[in-house]
Amino acid sequence: MALIAPFRALRYNPAKIQHLEEVVTPPYDVIDLVAQAAFAAKNPYNMIHLDLSKNFSADQLTEARYLQAKDTFAKWQQEEVLVREQEPTIYLYHTEYGLPSGKRLTRKGLLCLVQLAEFAEGVVKPHEKTFSGVTSDRLSLLDTCHAQFSPIFSLYPDAQGQIMALLEGACSAEPLSSVTDHDGCIHTIWGVTDPAILSQVRELFKERSLYIADGHHRYTTALQFRALMRKRLGEVSEDSPYNHTMMYLCGMEDPGLSVLPTHRLVRMPESVALSDLMAKLAQSFIVEEISGGSRETLVAEVLGRMAENSGAATMFGLYHSQEDRCLLLTLRDGVIDEALGSKQPVALRELDVVILSDLIIERLLQLDHDRCVKESLVDYYSDSDIALDVAIKEGESRADRSPLLFLMNPTLVSQVKRVADERLVMPHKSTYFYPKLLTGLLLNKIVPEEKVL
Repeated sequence: MALIAPFRALRYNPAKIQHLEEVVTPPYDVIDLVAQAAFAAKNPYNMIHLDLSKNFSADQLTEARYLQAKDTFAKWQQEEVLVREQEPTIYLYHTEYGLPSGKRLTRKGLLCLVQLAEFAEGVVKPHEKTFSGVTSDRLSLLDTCHAQFSPIFSLYPDAQGQIMALLEGACSAEPLSSVTDHDGCIHTIWGVTDPAILSQVRELFKERSLYIADGHHRYTTALQFRALMRKRLGEVSEDSPYNHTMMYLCGMEDPGLSVLPTHRLVRMPESVALSDLMAKLAQSFIVEEISGGSRETLVAEVLGRMAENSGAATMFGLYHSQEDRCLLLTLRDGVIDEALGSKQPVALRELDVVILSDLIIERLLQLDHDRCVKESLVDYYSDSDIALDVAIKEGESRADRSPLLFLMNPTLVSQVKRVADERLVMPHKSTYFYPKLLTGLLLNKIVPEEKVL
């Protein structure tokens, strides 16, 4: 089903750039204004100057914004700061990283081109909604620069690990590049050019669908770009670069694949006592108070208990910063089907993020989605320590409202697959695949007259 292809990537020239960590960045959509300025100051050849950040106002969405990136891109190639591979390649992309628990893992993936398919075709499957305001900016950048600076992160099923075994057996002895990011994650790239191996890998992917993990807006942008080219040119051939996008592909069963939880800080618009909350929550949850330690210890114990029971029972942690008290909430049997059975299909009712949003926030706390968005009542944090710090500071500064920190377990990869297979969508911030891919290790230059082979 999935059609993949090798490509001639653009890479930073090691003769010109000795320290890759000065020029690569995380994906554009996680870069805030402070980080944007820091990346720009690191090195004049930093990717922030090409893969423009999302920090802009409506009046900055001008043609000049994208033309500047186009001119910079051309200049770097003329200066041979960016150089293109001589032959089509599929790239191994491994990431060694540490989890908050201290455990070290290596996620193994490959980077290649993927032929575009509309979501309705069932070849590339999403699990999130996209928003036109985001894709319009990315489409203008892609159309002006004719390059994909940042890969889409997707998953594929391969229980036997055939694809990775083939590529690892044929990769270059020495890596093409390796860089350590700001989180201490080590990203390493190797090239595979053996035509026989590439052919075998392509055949194996024809039996599989792909599941977008991170980069739904980038994939939607690629579809929009192809549609734009069809409108301008009349047609776009199957082997046209306009009909392909750059993707990082990771096996669903890869032992190094990690999904981290995204905790929720819910700002109650009024002061709420924990005893009142416990009475409401007890209708649907077994409520257990965790006590006998510092706030950090309480949160750590709750997270540990949740991790031990992951997959066996639906659990949440709840920390009330103003009272410095922490609860462990365990969903009662049968509650979710009765509460949401007529509203949500089974694949969504089983998601912790749906139980939190639809049962706890909307029904028990009586905060509907529109109000949460309009009044910014919910924030999302992948780091529980940062979330705890924010909850404490807000609890101290506002006596008229209560910040409640809900601690989450991660969404399972199997749940992502099921939701995508059933053509459903998850709530916002349901998954956080870690580590993020780096922007700048490999770029896909779109040359209209070339063919993807």
